Amino acid sequence: MAGTVVLGIESSCDETGAGLVRDGRLLGQALASSMDEHARFGGVVPEIAARAHLEAFTPVVREALDRAGLRPADVGAVAVTTGPGLSGALQVGLAGAKTLAHSLGVPLYGVHHLAGHVAADTLEHGPLPDPCVVLIVSGGHTSLLLVRDLARDPVVHLGDTLDDAAGECFDKAARLFGLPYPGGPAIDRAAREGDPGAVAFPRPLTGPRDDPYAFFFSGLKTAAARWAERYRAKGEQPPLADGAASLQEAVADVLTRKAVAACREHGVGTLVVVGGVAANSRVRALAEERCRAAGIALRVPPLRLCTDNGAMIAAVGDLLVRAGAAPAPLDLSVDPSAPLEYAALHPVGRAAPALV
Repeated sequence: MAGTVVLGIESSCDETGAGLVRDGRLLGQALASSMDEHARFGGVVPEIAARAHLEAFTPVVREALDRAGLRPADVGAVAVTTGPGLSGALQVGLAGAKTLAHSLGVPLYGVHHLAGHVAADTLEHGPLPDPCVVLIVSGGHTSLLLVRDLARDPVVHLGDTLDDAAGECFDKAARLFGLPYPGGPAIDRAAREGDPGAVAFPRPLTGPRDDPYAFFFSGLKTAAARWAERYRAKGEQPPLADGAASLQEAVADVLTRKAVAACREHGVGTLVVVGGVAANSRVRALAEERCRAAGIALRVPPLRLCTDNGAMIAAVGDLLVRAGAAPAPLDLSVDPSAPLEYAALHPVGRAAPALV
């Protein structure tokens, strides 16, 4: 229903996000991150993430409402990430969202996390063209999608990662290079002083094959490890700026080459690049360069909407409400490994066994 204020809750990993959207417009959002607590472990620790969500949930929702100039009573629907993600983290967000929806007497919607990344772009650039090709690149996911009506139609997967996602490759390579976590921003910073052509890193799965839009980044990570090891075996420090720039160039090359090819093959005039790795400077620049050459319109959300946030989940909830989608059942659960098929994700928990 038009005019409904939708509160979105995101807690799939290490960010607790809340956002408020009405009729495609972002009214306010807030975000808390536990990333600093995970940095000394070199990656996200699920138990730490879940505890951080518990502590941050109420303050983040309150801050989002304050920034929007709204009261809880103004909320007409609640949307929450129900998968994929860390099980404990998802459970915290869902429990909080259920409590809010019940106390306010408003419908609840379960949302697929990746659909949230897709919808994030609508908050900056308006409705998605029908159809469009979407490249999702994040720490855990790399996919090429054909998207029509996000709220109503199934999402068509043109290609997905077969192993490591692009962001995961950056994280692992950064650790091998001795750079801090998270690896994506660290690689991007180091690459500014390097030569992207210094190291001939491979471009995995770019030749002819049955699955032309699949991604495979573990081999690239291994090549980066071998490159660094060769220097250290001689007692030398590898030239990290050159390594970072060359690795970043290889990832950006593979991502944008396949994305533009998918647009051409399917006759689609718009490419949307979303997810945490969409914040990478070289991915953005090369996507712009190649789309311009191919006559393809490029849409990339602003940096604040690329990483996980509550606004993107509210954006999906807003689309579902306006499309007249059915709310989630009362026994809505989470699915930590849910594939992206539809924007709405309403897994149902199994009933407890009967006592005899």
